Amino acid sequence: MNGMGREQVRSALLDYQPDCAQELQDRRLMLEALERPNVLTRRDETEHFTASAWVIDSTGEQKAILSKYARENHFSNTAFFVDDGYSGTNFNRPSWSELLERIENGEVATLIVKDMSRLGRDYLKVGFYTEVLFVEKGVRFIAINNGIDSANQQDSDFTPFLNIINEWYAKDTSKKIRAVMKSKGEAGEYLCTNPPYGYMKDPDNRKRWIVDGEAAEVVKRIFTLCLDGYGPSQIARILKEDKVITPTIHFQQTGRATRNTSPDNPYNWTGDTIADILERPEYQGHTVNFKTYKQSYKSKKTCYNPEEKWLVFENTHEAIIDADTWKRVQELRKNKRRPTRTGKTNMFSGIVRCADCGEKLYYCTSKNFEARQDHFVCSTSRLKGKEVCSTHFIRAVVLEQGVLAHMRLTIACVANHEEQFRKAMGAKQKAEAKKELAAKRRQLTQAERRIEELDRLFKRIYEDNVGGKLSDSRFQMLSGDYEQEQEELREKLLRLNEEINEQEEQTENIDRFISKVQKYLNLDELTPSVLNDMVKAVYVHAPDKSKGHREQQIDISYDLVGILPASLLNDLQNGETA
Repeated sequence: MNGMGREQVRSALLDYQPDCAQELQDRRLMLEALERPNVLTRRDETEHFTASAWVIDSTGEQKAILSKYARENHFSNTAFFVDDGYSGTNFNRPSWSELLERIENGEVATLIVKDMSRLGRDYLKVGFYTEVLFVEKGVRFIAINNGIDSANQQDSDFTPFLNIINEWYAKDTSKKIRAVMKSKGEAGEYLCTNPPYGYMKDPDNRKRWIVDGEAAEVVKRIFTLCLDGYGPSQIARILKEDKVITPTIHFQQTGRATRNTSPDNPYNWTGDTIADILERPEYQGHTVNFKTYKQSYKSKKTCYNPEEKWLVFENTHEAIIDADTWKRVQELRKNKRRPTRTGKTNMFSGIVRCADCGEKLYYCTSKNFEARQDHFVCSTSRLKGKEVCSTHFIRAVVLEQGVLAHMRLTIACVANHEEQFRKAMGAKQKAEAKKELAAKRRQLTQAERRIEELDRLFKRIYEDNVGGKLSDSRFQMLSGDYEQEQEELREKLLRLNEEINEQEEQTENIDRFISKVQKYLNLDELTPSVLNDMVKAVYVHAPDKSKGHREQQIDISYDLVGILPASLLNDLQNGETA
């Protein structure tokens, strides 16, 4: 019947004389179909046809239900639109998007679903589609199990309530899932679906992480390169040049599911990927839960919790990166080093500081400079003037020579006089910490007493307010001031307790420092890796010219033990502290 219009088809059917009862039944059904409203949906010069479509979610059972309904109600030219594995709260579904496009093009006459929840569980969006879009586009909407058919307005009156109930169900399910995830997270179970790059699930116990050897070596290399002074973008470029495959490609090759699409270049590492790896505490062997959250079950945007809201369970799996390396890398990441306009960099950038104002020293160089002309100057002096802080000029080569000499002296003291060094460091730290601890404990006691006093004051002004002795506005002002002061004091208490605990753990730090020094017993050359591993900061003092020549003091603050005066080290070498 191609090329025939509705009336021509009707006339041909009426003229047709059936030979049997079945043909008579078929003719009757075809004539009824022609009379059905909103069935013919697309008209062009060559063809008139009916289109019927529906959305199903996952099971073959639903498809069977819809097929049977379409067959029994004589819907022809049908097509399935399937979005398997997608949530009903998500309308960014591929088949749904295709269906909307066909509706916009006028290609759909009837949309059939098993029930309203199959269309979606967002009552605002579902309401827009059923009450506005489908009506404007002349699409007949049918929800079989709910008895809804837009061709019968009375059947559709209850539709908005069904949409609200469906969304309530999604919201209630989300709340229950959140409660389960919270319970699992607080119990120390992994909340992420897949382990981070460098780990894999244990085939014998899917709830346990084990080291993925190949990927773990890449992770170790990334941390080593960071200690060598390279930034994320530079590390990404090195891995790309060495043709190291990206995490996405590695996951695909090892049979692990990934949401990311395969990049055109399998070696195309990015600075963001490197930065994410460098900042993941899981590489220390810890489980870290509640790093992210979503504001609502409707929102797909990931929000990030501050670190104080994280829940950390230590030593839950094998570590790839040791604690000292992790800590040093985090400190280096805080002091980001950017190349100068000439492209030259220096290993002391971000580490060397002014002994007077505490700010960083700028690295100064030029394409015309020889290595001996590169130098550092105080950033405060450059930005605010010499009257605020003097220049603190020091040549880079002199700085390197001085630091290397001091480090070799330190290493020699540890290698040759370990016990004396341990005792001397213990005495030094004890003497330094004694005054600090006493002062901090006094501050702690004062803060605790003030908090108790504020509680009493708050109770007194509350009674005065109730008794009419103090106006409401005055009460609000005073209570606000007291609450703010209490909050500041509580924060100070936490900070003081942390500092006291850190100082009381200095003995352990001495042993860790000695172990670190023993890695560099034959140090001949200062490299960024050694410098970043051993040294936290270098403080440059203003030059002293009072003796007729230029002298300049440099203080080196070592990781774990702080500043080691040269006088202390010389005494150790001469046996004067034994």
